[in-house]
Amino acid sequence: MKLDPTKMKDWEIAEAAEATLRPAAELAAELGLEAGEWTPYGDVLAKVDVTKVLKRLGEKKRAKYIDVTAITPTALGEGKTTTTLGLVEGLGRLGKKVIGCVRQPSGGPTFNIDAITNANNLAMVALNSRMQHERNHDDAWLAARGLKRLDIDPERVQLRWAIDFCAQGLRNVEIGLGGGALDGFQMKSGFYITVASEVMAILAMSADLADLRKRLSKIVVAYAKDGKPVTTADLEVDGAMCALLVNAIKPTLMQSVEGQPVFVHAGPFANIAIGQNSVVADRLACALGDYVVTESGFASDMGYEKFWNIKCRCSGLKPDAVVLVATVRALKAHGGAPAVKAGLPLDPVYTHENLELLEKGCDNLLAHIDIIRRSGVQPVVCLNAFYTDTPAERDLVRRVAEGAGARFAVSDHWLKGGEGALDLANAVIAACDEPNDFAFLCDLDEPLTDRIEKQVKEVYGGDGVDYTPEAAKKLAAYQADPETARLPVCIAKTQYSLSHDPKLLGRPKGWRLPVKDVLIYRGAGLLVPVAGEIKLMPGTSASPAYRRIDVDVETGHVKGLF
Repeated sequence: MKLDPTKMKDWEIAEAAEATLRPAAELAAELGLEAGEWTPYGDVLAKVDVTKVLKRLGEKKRAKYIDVTAITPTALGEGKTTTTLGLVEGLGRLGKKVIGCVRQPSGGPTFNIDAITNANNLAMVALNSRMQHERNHDDAWLAARGLKRLDIDPERVQLRWAIDFCAQGLRNVEIGLGGGALDGFQMKSGFYITVASEVMAILAMSADLADLRKRLSKIVVAYAKDGKPVTTADLEVDGAMCALLVNAIKPTLMQSVEGQPVFVHAGPFANIAIGQNSVVADRLACALGDYVVTESGFASDMGYEKFWNIKCRCSGLKPDAVVLVATVRALKAHGGAPAVKAGLPLDPVYTHENLELLEKGCDNLLAHIDIIRRSGVQPVVCLNAFYTDTPAERDLVRRVAEGAGARFAVSDHWLKGGEGALDLANAVIAACDEPNDFAFLCDLDEPLTDRIEKQVKEVYGGDGVDYTPEAAKKLAAYQADPETARLPVCIAKTQYSLSHDPKLLGRPKGWRLPVKDVLIYRGAGLLVPVAGEIKLMPGTSASPAYRRIDVDVETGHVKGLF
């Protein structure tokens, strides 16, 4: 069935494509999966047991490993996921055994419920229950039930509830207001969106089920009044949390519209978490395919930096090529065009040729080329084509990219699928065949302040770091602990600028990164300096996706999802 994206809405294309999907059994056979290594979920989906597959195959064979990242996006994004899928389809058109690896999209803008949410909230239930019982009973009562008083400080509870909605009204709440002894412990609390939870980060970082179990036990939910951390293991809830995630650790086998296999797994944001699909999905794909295309969230200063210095360190995998996605639209925005706002019409400057704004905006492209080159890899710049782009605009971006030493390709995957991505696919194959000097930005033995400073100066282009007294105190305490002092740094900041300030577009100079807090995710194995105004619970826009979703009551089909 030939789909015409110029005459169909996204959700109509997705619905029509359902009729062309290959059975999961066919995909599994093509990948070489054996009985017992995968479980069908309906006709076209399956869960794959990574432990069983890697135990049989080992990890001696390794596919060409490709990461897709982008320049600093506008509010409408740059199309990294569509480029990832387009590249998968393009490589498939060239006869390559290719596998895609992408994150599970958040249901926050619409609605969702999943095992991550439940595991996170089970820990909060255990915490609140324990605080209630310690308040209501003495040590003898607790001891009779095999419990030791943890003496949790209600002012130092670190964990929050999770929900996969954009629900800004739940950012700060007070719980246990019933007033009775059985109504829970009254305290201030709050919610974050599920993809911001440490449990989601742990799912993305875990090597296997055993590693997942170990990491879950390390989550710090609160601190006792004597300052000692209280973990999920102290609450004896870590095992039950892991039980909720037994199937969640298995990547979901799906497929592109053109029938290439795609593993969809984990979904942490990149501005407040690591922004990568899971380590296990990438390791699995690299053992099964010849080419693996994975994606990092947001721009190269956010997603790719965390792929480079956190995910690759954890997985042991190193990229053979990196694709840097750009659009003429975003480059014009960085050149000074009026701001792009979701749900509102574009300014005419975005639909008409303007080489002056475009050339100014290419400073942002050059910054991201330099970031990727700093990792030891020469990027392939992919211009995600729009029908409003003019030949002169495309040529200008090509000159800038190639002048900086990068390969360049224009991709029409949105319009033509794999056929439209052949130029990109060939450029990526050529890049994969060249050796690179991939190396981490820092050694984990370097002091935390030095590592953060290096990231700000050499990746973001800032002049240095300024800490609030509270953040400096926390960082000093983490440095004094030999275990936490060697944790990778995962900076949380805006995705809309190389700096902390979303208003500073292009390639800003003369700024310093203000760090107001430093969070610790012991289970995920991360230290998270928080820069600027970052919210762990997004707000609902004035035109949320749920306004467009409905059900055809005659057929039962859901419409308007995309």
